[in-house]
Amino acid sequence: MSQWKPICRVDDIPVLGSRRVAREHGLDVAVFRNDRDEVFALLDRCPHKGGPLSQGIVFGTNVACPLHNWTIGLCDGQASAPDEGCTPKFKVKVEDGQVFLDANELQSQATDLTRPIAGPARRTVCA
Repeated sequence: MSQWKPICRVDDIPVLGSRRVAREHGLDVAVFRNDRDEVFALLDRCPHKGGPLSQGIVFGTNVACPLHNWTIGLCDGQASAPDEGCTPKFKVKVEDGQVFLDANELQSQATDLTRPIAGPARRTVCA
């Protein structure tokens, strides 16, 4: 059975935008709102190169990753063809304008995933 954690009000999420929810372990969760006031939640990590989906553009029931413009479905976290991959989704409940996420999922789901970290540029020494 789900235990629901209050996150914010629907009005606190920008239309066609998102809010990030920090977790004690694992990457943040991005909570999205589309132009029909539907609310969705995904791990804030594109399955391609780990881009922050919370910084992407929301359109319909999709978000465009800000790094390489991959289209990710907000309903299922699935990348649109021809791209392949999936980012974990989280259960969302909206009651009386309040947004809730499943507390058990926040604590346990995808806590082992990390964002790729870019290292320093390698220098090639020419002789």
